[in-house]
Amino acid sequence: MFTIEHEFDATVVTLVDEGSPSLQEDIIVNSFEECVTLEQHEPHTDRKQRICFSMAQIRDLAAALSLPEGVYSRFREDEDVEAALKAADGDA
Repeated sequence: MFTIEHEFDATVVTLVDEGSPSLQEDIIVNSFEECVTLEQHEPHTDRKQRICFSMAQIRDLAAALSLPEGVYSRFREDEDVEAALKAADGDA
């Protein structure tokens, strides 16, 4: 299950783990204009863990989910990467 909320400066998506025997803590995705953060409560340390992605890293991650195993660079021409990036941006 997930929820989507539009805040003043970000879109917030909360991913709720359900249906699994070993449930994980909710993941909160904050999408800002300049970056995307992932947050999850860590019960062992009782602290919130946070990862910050640049928008370029998010585009690369979206492309990576559609590509086979390998090494790719967005700084050199690669037809597979370009096609996956266009698909991730909704241009395909």
